[in-house]
Amino acid sequence: QAQLVESGGGLVQPGGSLRLSCAHSTMGFSMYAMAWYRQAPGKQRELVAHITSGGSTNYADFVKGRFTISRDNAEKTVYLQMNSLKPEDTAVYYCNLRWRVADFWGQGIQVTVSP
Repeated sequence: QAQLVESGGGLVQPGGSLRLSCAHSTMGFSMYAMAWYRQAPGKQRELVAHITSGGSTNYADFVKGRFTISRDNAEKTVYLQMNSLKPEDTAVYYCNLRWRVADFWGQGIQVTVSP
C-alpha cells in the first residue's frame, strides 16, 4: 500500500512563500501521477496542481504563475512551491498519488496565509 506524508505547511504573510513536501512509498509500483489538492472550510476539495510520471504538469487557474509542482522520483518526493501567497490560499493541502485506478492520500497539512 502507498503511504504519503506531507510536511512544510504553516503560517505565512500575504505575498510570502512556502514549500510543501510529500514523501511517499509505493510498494514497488511505478508510472504513477502525483497531485496536490486543497480544501478550505465550507468549500469542496479542489485540484491545485498535477504532475505525471514523466514530469508533465498542470495547474488550476487560480495558482498559475504562482505555484510550481515538481517531483524527485529517486527520493520519492513531490513538492509544491507556493509563491505570492494570498489569504484565499488558506486551506488544508492534501498530497495525492494515482496509480492505475487507485488513489492514495496523505493526511493533509494546514497552510494559513494571514497578516
